[in-house]
Amino acid sequence: MKVQEIREMSREQILQELQALQRRVFDLRTQAETEELKIPSELGKARRDIARMQTVLRERQWAEASAPQAGKEKAPE
Repeated sequence: MKVQEIREMSREQILQELQALQRRVFDLRTQAETEELKIPSELGKARRDIARMQTVLRERQWAEASAPQAGKEKAPE
């Protein structure tokens, strides 16, 4: 999944997808331990997607936190 696709999603959609990917990573790790994992790169791809989603969520959190402060910094005229 590309970062632009993630940025177009709502917060709720990202959280749902994040939860599904975390479950997928768990399943892939289980398959890797039991030697049933056919495509080992899938685990890395899922982990990178999780990191991308967490990054976008954190960026939004920073943007929300800095927005109210930007208005306070200006002196009333």
